[in-house]
Formats: sequence, C-alpha cells, structure tokens
Amino acid sequence: MFSVLTEIQDHFKIGDDEGGLLQTAFVLSYMICAPLFGYLGDRYSRKWIMVLGVSLWSTTTLLGSYMNEFGWFITFRALVGIGEASYSTIAPTIISDLFVGEMRSRMLAMFYFAIPVGSGFGYIVGAKMASIMNSWVWSLRVTPVLGAIAVVLIIMLRDPQRGQSEGTHHMQTTSYKEDVKAIMRNHSFMLSTAGFTCVAFVTGALAWWGPKFIHLGLISQPGNEHVTLNEVSLIFGAITMTTGIIGVPLGSYLSQRFNVKYVKSDPYICAAGLLLSSPLLVGALFMVRENIYATYALIFFGELALNLNWAIVADILLYVVVPTRRSTAEAFQILISHAFGDAGSPYFVGVMSEAIKRVIRVGADALSTDSYLSVEPSRSIAVLSQLAENSTVAMLQDSPPVEDSPLVQFRALQYALFSTCFVEILGGVFFLVTAFYIDRDRSRVEAVVLGCQLELSESSASDGNGTDDGQRSPIGGPAGTSGSSSIGFSAASTVAAS
Repeated sequence: MFSVLTEIQDHFKIGDDEGGLLQTAFVLSYMICAPLFGYLGDRYSRKWIMVLGVSLWSTTTLLGSYMNEFGWFITFRALVGIGEASYSTIAPTIISDLFVGEMRSRMLAMFYFAIPVGSGFGYIVGAKMASIMNSWVWSLRVTPVLGAIAVVLIIMLRDPQRGQSEGTHHMQTTSYKEDVKAIMRNHSFMLSTAGFTCVAFVTGALAWWGPKFIHLGLISQPGNEHVTLNEVSLIFGAITMTTGIIGVPLGSYLSQRFNVKYVKSDPYICAAGLLLSSPLLVGALFMVRENIYATYALIFFGELALNLNWAIVADILLYVVVPTRRSTAEAFQILISHAFGDAGSPYFVGVMSEAIKRVIRVGADALSTDSYLSVEPSRSIAVLSQLAENSTVAMLQDSPPVEDSPLVQFRALQYALFSTCFVEILGGVFFLVTAFYIDRDRSRVEAVVLGCQLELSESSASDGNGTDDGQRSPIGGPAGTSGSSSIGFSAASTVAAS
C-alpha cells in the first residue's frame, strides 16, 4: 500500500493526516490483538492459530480492495492487523523451540530479515501491479496469493514443544497475571522494548512517507515533472529490500562475533545502529532537492544501520525471558512498540505536515502582499505577530482542502520527518541503559533453565526408564505441549523460510 499512497489519497480525496491514519488503524488493531495471541500462543496450538490469522489477513486485504468508501476501506485495513498479530507474535517462539545458542540467532536473523525485505518487495510488486493494471487496487489484490502460500507452509509445520530446544519442555506455565508481572519487572526486556519502540516509530514513518517525500522533492524542481511515484517507489523498495538482506544478518553476525568476549555487546550494537542512522537520515532529508543520488546513498546506509536491530532485539527477548512466557513477552513487546511506535508515527507525521502546510500558506499570503513590503521597520514586529496569530487560527479551524504546490508539500513533509531523527537518538539511549542490566537478567534465565534440566534428570533417574509421568500441564498434556513433540529438519526449514 505504501507504493500507491498518493493514488489512494486522490481516490478517497484525503489529506496527509487521514493518509497516515490508514497505517495507524492497521497497527492499532495489530497491537491490541497481540496480547490475546500471546496468551493463546503460550497455551494452545500455535500452528492453527497462525493458520487462522494469516487466512484472515489475506481475506480482509482482498475485500478491502473492493471498498469505495473511505470508512469501509480503513475498517478492512484495521482487520488486516488482526491476522498480522497472530503470526508476528507466535512465529519467533516456534523458532526458539527449534534452535538454541548461535543457531537460534542465525534462524532469527533469517526470519526477521523478511520484514524489511518483504516491505521492499511490497513496494516493487505493488507499484508494478498498479502500473500494469492501471489501477492502485491491484497492488492489494496480489498479496492474498502470497498469503495463501504462507497458509500452506504453516499447515505443513509440526508444532514443537515449548522449551524443547533447551530441555525445559516440562516447565509448568503460570497464570497470565504472574507472567505479565514478571515481564514488567524485567529491566532488560522493558528497556530493549523501549529502544525497539523508537525503531518501530522511525520505520513506520519512513515506510509510509519516504517515497512520497522523495517524489515531491524531485517534481518540485524544474525538469523532473515527468517522474512518477511508482518509479520512486521501485527504487525506494529496492533500497529497503537490499538493506534488509544485508542489515539484519549483519546485526546477527556482529552479535555472535562480539558476544563471545563481551556479554553486553547486543544492546551496544543496537544503540550504535540507531545513533549512526540519525545523522545519515538528516543528511538525506536535506539532500533530496540537491542530489538525488547522494540522497539514495544516505537512505541506504541509514536504513542499513537501522536494520541491525531486528534480529538482536528478538534474541535479547528470548534469552532474558523464560520459555513459558515468551509468547506473552512477544505480544507485550508488540503492544508497546507499536502503540508508541509505528501505530502513531505515520499519523503523527501526517498531522504535523498538514499543520506546517497551513503555516506556510498563511505566511506566503502575508509576506507576498504589497502592504507588508511597504511596512516600516518599526511596525514589522507587529505585522509578524499578527501573522503568527493568523497561522494559529488557521490550524485550529476546519478550512476547505487547498491544492498546495509540490514545493509546499515537500517542505511540510521534510520538517515533519525531522522528528524521526530525534526519536532515533532517544532509542539509542534506551539501548545504552539496557546494557547495565542485561548480564544479570540473562543469568537468571540460564539458572532457571539449568534448574529445570537438573530436576528433569533426577525425575528420569528415579523412574528408572527415562520417562517423566508426574509433570503434566493444566491443559491436559505434557507441560507446554500443543502438538507432536517430534520435528524433522524439513519442518524447521519451513519455519525459517516462512
């Protein structure tokens, strides 16, 4: 949808604020439903929860493309988020139950690099389909096909026991209230989630407004009137996809490389990525109308540094939270990071953009009048004071939509997008503080896992036949079990690939 945002705005006759609200509606339903799927994922069959969720995602995406009223369109956009929540919450916990140690980090990198890569691929496919079919709706109608493929792959998956890879699959689950309390007292988890929230804020804003901002910067210059948004979206998508392919595995590699000697290296790598990305994106915002090639280069390295975080943050969650609480922790992280991150950032940037447009309009009208030009210097302060008052009134009133020039739209979006650079610096600070607690919280989980393994060994020895019939979960099977305990290499590959 990012690649056809301008066409959607033209079709429904909406401004930047309502355009940003489309993404906000999606993320709001996504984050609200995440805790529900976290609760279910720690207790019931994860495979079938994901099958239902992805099926809902595909169906609502397709139906939304047939809606001609903005109210219905945004409703179906919100329903898409429910399906997204099921998969994003549960899939990482399945990977954690299949792999451990460095192999888990590698598999998580394979999983999370699909987020920026899929986003970039969406720009390319969406823009191309809209161009071929000469209608933006076809950018939405192609994605359900990919959703159907995902459903088939998930059905082929055999759900492993929770904690299987660490030998803690007989660990008893606790109440949801106890899980939430334990998670909220986990300093490493809460601080890394705050840092990741800043990543989500920036990612959401750039993904939604990046192509349109670059396009406006180009067409506001003489000689570039022929450049289309689809062309810009293709390039932006290729950059996003490439930085995901490189950045996510690079972050995982750096983590594995430095964790051997420095146990606090993970939060430091995340902090470095955010603090490096901020000045690069500032440069890109300034360079759009000066040198487009330099702009794309700065965006490339800025997104590359930003993408270092994805796999590392997921790995931090898995090694500072015990196995029976990981789905709940994933859901909690999704709720926080999206509630204060990309749920609001597209809308926030859109509202800022519309407000700045009004200020520019009033300012341009006042400063271009002959009366202002003839004002004596002694009265100029009074005139400027009146200008500021008029600007404030204009922002508070519901004025009819005005067709702004590309340059005005560009400037408004440019000033609004500067907010993302400040958020990146804040995220870097959160990760630096995480480093103070991460060694302690990681050791606590390792102690719990070791204790469970020793208890299981003692129980097996007392049985004399290597089985443990005493530990049963509240839902009727071995604790944490929701399917067959055997799993083959092919199923593991399926999870990693999907």
